[in-house]
Amino acid sequence: MANLAGIANSIGRRPSRRKRSVMLIAASMASVLASCTTIDFGDLQPGTFSGTLIVMWVGEGDRAGDGKFVFVPDPHAPLTFRRPGVNSAPIVPSVMYTDGGSVPKIVQPFKGFNPWGYAPAYMIHDWIFTAHHCLDDGRRDPIYTAVEHINFHDSAVVLGEAIHTLMTKNLVSENDIAKQAITEAVNSPIAANIWKGHHGQCEDDAVKPKHLREIERFLAGSTTDEAKRRNLNIAGAASSLRRPSHAVEVGRVAF
Repeated sequence: MANLAGIANSIGRRPSRRKRSVMLIAASMASVLASCTTIDFGDLQPGTFSGTLIVMWVGEGDRAGDGKFVFVPDPHAPLTFRRPGVNSAPIVPSVMYTDGGSVPKIVQPFKGFNPWGYAPAYMIHDWIFTAHHCLDDGRRDPIYTAVEHINFHDSAVVLGEAIHTLMTKNLVSENDIAKQAITEAVNSPIAANIWKGHHGQCEDDAVKPKHLREIERFLAGSTTDEAKRRNLNIAGAASSLRRPSHAVEVGRVAF
């Protein structure tokens, strides 16, 4: 099983402007920690991760960032998280833009607040938001409806469970301050506003075809489901490229 430090070290110093995972730690971390918490880590149980996490760099970021990153599902062993409980349905993210955890730079130097330190948990949380926005836009694809029972508060609980799982399995070090602050941040009014999104956000946030082609060129089969949902001929276009892929794999964690 890969060490999560690898993915944090490889892309941890290059966070983009993207805020999809809404890890918006409050401007004052102390105010978050001093507030009455609504999610008690003592009540959370660990779930189970399986599959492989892959993150690729596909080009320059926005004006405030220096890289655009994409979570890429492994076509043979997709990243999967199963919440605790016998009847827990698997959460399986599809291809999406991500910046790991959108942790403000002011707190990134502190242990536990690297935006890629809990990358598998952040990908699960990112996907819940992505699927929610697509459901709000009327998309009823099974990959979205699989998580439609998860509401905003539940999304924060799932993130807490995922981080707790990484710590329980000794994939990351125990850090009570980080896990509580991060979980409370994604349960905040700021995060709730991002959860609401806007009409058309599913399409706005979708990975651009030009990036899908580069990803498919690098890892065949990784964009098949996304291309089918959007009626795109990504595989054909990728195979016609007469050059190496511009996508670069910057992180991989296998469970």
